[in-house]
Amino acid sequence: QVQVVESGGGLVQPGGSLRLSCAASGRIVSINAMGWYRQAPGKQRELVAVITGGGSTNYADSVKGRFTISRDNAKNTVYLQMSSLKPEDTAVYYCKAASVATMRGVSDYWGQGTQVTVSS
Repeated sequence: QVQVVESGGGLVQPGGSLRLSCAASGRIVSINAMGWYRQAPGKQRELVAVITGGGSTNYADSVKGRFTISRDNAKNTVYLQMSSLKPEDTAVYYCKAASVATMRGVSDYWGQGTQVTVSS
């Protein structure tokens, strides 16, 4: 069984910063990519940033230059450093561990989500 748990969400003022963390645990052999997605009320879930095991990254245009994704492979943990936050960044942020290999096979796993609210 694999668990993915996010932490670090909260309320922040516009222009502020916040750091999200996500840890995958269980009998994991390897994880291909880890990423962050977000879903605002009434909108579809969208990709925010993703990082591969080799360190390659990809960002949504809306967050480029403001958000930074990083990963600790030894801890199966991914981070999202968010700066210059805007009200439109308000959403539930979800962590995804993609192509997670265990003794039972390969699957994707999602966390339960953490709320980020940007408001004065």
